[in-house]
Amino acid sequence: MIKSIKTILSQDKEKFVVPKKVQDLIPIKCIWPDGIFKVGNKFSKTYRFSDINYMVASREDKESMFLTYSELLNSLDSGATTKITINNHRLNKADFEDSILMPMKRDGLDGYRMEYNNMLLDKATGANGITQEKYVTISVSKKDIEEARAYFARVGADLTTHFTGLGSKCVALNAVQRLRILHDFYRPGDETAFEMNINKKARMGHDFRDYICPDSVERSADHIKLGEKFARVLFLKDYASYIKDSMLSELTELNRNLMLSIDVIPIPTDEAVREVENRLLGVETNITNWQRKQNQNNNFSAVVPYDMELQRKESKEFLDDLTTRDQRMMFAVVTMVITADTKEQLDLDTETILSTARKHMCQMATLKFQQTDGLNTVLPIGVRKINTFRTLTTESLAVLMPFKVQEIMDQGGIYFGENAISHNLIMCNKANLLNQSAFLLGVPGSGKSFSAKELITFLMLNTDDDILICDPEGEYAPLVEAMGNLGSVIRVSAGGRDRLNAMYMVDGYGENNPIVVKSEFIMSCTLRDMLLEQPEPEAKQIALSLELYTTGSLDIFGKQSNVDLDKRIVVFDIHPACWLSPIPC
Repeated sequence: MIKSIKTILSQDKEKFVVPKKVQDLIPIKCIWPDGIFKVGNKFSKTYRFSDINYMVASREDKESMFLTYSELLNSLDSGATTKITINNHRLNKADFEDSILMPMKRDGLDGYRMEYNNMLLDKATGANGITQEKYVTISVSKKDIEEARAYFARVGADLTTHFTGLGSKCVALNAVQRLRILHDFYRPGDETAFEMNINKKARMGHDFRDYICPDSVERSADHIKLGEKFARVLFLKDYASYIKDSMLSELTELNRNLMLSIDVIPIPTDEAVREVENRLLGVETNITNWQRKQNQNNNFSAVVPYDMELQRKESKEFLDDLTTRDQRMMFAVVTMVITADTKEQLDLDTETILSTARKHMCQMATLKFQQTDGLNTVLPIGVRKINTFRTLTTESLAVLMPFKVQEIMDQGGIYFGENAISHNLIMCNKANLLNQSAFLLGVPGSGKSFSAKELITFLMLNTDDDILICDPEGEYAPLVEAMGNLGSVIRVSAGGRDRLNAMYMVDGYGENNPIVVKSEFIMSCTLRDMLLEQPEPEAKQIALSLELYTTGSLDIFGKQSNVDLDKRIVVFDIHPACWLSPIPC
C-alpha cells in the first residue's frame, strides 16, 4: 500500500462506540468560533466558493477553466484530505422575503409594492426553488489547535488565489455558518428556527449538537430516516473510461434537497511514480512469463493476450502522465445523499439518479448497512468513513466539474428575469457592482422599454435615488404621474405650456463658473428687448431673428419657469405629437 494512503487511513482510525443518543451520530467533538472543528483525530475547516458560468461558456473558455481547475487540484496538500461538496437546498421563503421583497413604507404607494412582491413570489414558486451552494472542506491531522489554525490560514490564502483565477470567490465559514449548513440539512423546514450564540451556549453548558441534530434517527439497511424525512446515501461504484464534464451537473439538478461530495487524497509525485513503476514491472513480468511458457511449448508466434497488452499500455500512459504531463495521482471517493418526504418518492428519486449515472456509462450503488457512515462522509464535516477509492489522474478528477452556472440572488436586488440554466430568479443589486452603467439591447418588441420601466419603478418604490428621464416617445410620463407627488413631468415642445428657468442650477453645476455660463445663455432672451431699443436697422433685424426663441413657438426658456425641478423624479417629455394634436392622446 502507498505510504501516504496508509498514513491517512491510520489517522482516520477511531475506536467504535455504540451511539446512545441522536447527538452521538454527529462526529464533531469540539468547535472553535473561527470555524475549525475537531473531528475524530483531525481538524477541519470549510470554505464556501461561488459558482461560475461554466455550462454557458464557449469551448475555448471551458478549456481555460478546465486547466485552471486542474491547477487548483494539483495544488492540494498531499498530507490532508479535501472534500468538495455540492449542496442543493430549497429556497427559504422567510429568508427570501427578508432579503428580496420590498418593505412597506406607508406613503400611499404600498399597493404598488405589494403587487411587485406578489409578482416575485409567483416567479419564485414557479421557478426551480433550489439554491445550490458549494464548499471545500480541508481535514488535516495536527498536534493542537494553534498548529491547525496556522495551517488553515496558509491553505485558505492558497485556495482564494486559485479560485480567484477561476473567477470564483472563496471565503472561510465560521462555526455558526458551518453549523447552519448541518442544521438546515438535518431539520428541513425549520431553517428560520436556527439560533446559535456559541459563547452563550458554552456558559450555559449546552451541547451545540442539541441545536442541529434531527429529532430522531431510524437506520435501515438501505436508507435512513431523519425526523420525518427519508434519506439514502449512494456512492459511485464504477467509472466509465470517458466521462463528460456535465455529469455532476446532471446528477445534482434533481429538484430535491441533496448533497454530493468528492473526497480527494493527493499522492506525492515520487510515491506515485514508484507505485506505477512497480505495477508496470509486474505487468512486464507477467507478459515475459507468459511468452516463456509459450516458447517452451514451441509456440513461437503466439500473440500477447489483449488484457495483458492493455494493462501494459495503460500503465505506460499513466506513468507518462505523472512524469511528462504535470499530472498527479489522486485517490477519490464520490458519495451522494438524497432526501424525500416518503419512502416511495425516495425510491423514485434513487432510480432517477441511477439512470443518470448509467447514461454516462457509470454505476451508482446504494450503501448497504453503511448509511450512517455514508451520511457523515457526504456532509461537509470533514470525516471520511467510506473507503471506496478510485485511482485517478488530475485531469480525470477535473472532469468531475463542480461548476455549473453563476446564480445572482443579491439582497435588495432587482428582478431581471430567470436563469436559463438553473431556472432560478435573477436578482441583481447594481449598487454592489464596480460599474453600475448598463445598456438594454434587443430587437424591437423584445421588452426593452418594459424592462427599463420595471427598473425605474423599483428605484422609485425602494430607494431614495434621484431619477432623470429623457422621454422621446412620451411613454414614461404616465408611470411617473401614477406615483403621485414623487416626480415632475415636463413637456418640452414647441408651443407647449411648460416653461423652464434658464438660470436653474444645482450644487456642483458645470465645470467652470456657472454664473458666466448661464449669463451667456440668458443673453438670448434679454438681448432682444435691448436690441429693439436701438435706432439702427441692423438691431431691428437681429431682434427679428431672435423672436422665434424669445416670444415665438420655441420660447420654452424665454419666460418665467412654471415647473418644479426639485422633485426626486423628473421626466423631460420631448415627444411633440400629443401636444400639437387637437385630439387628446
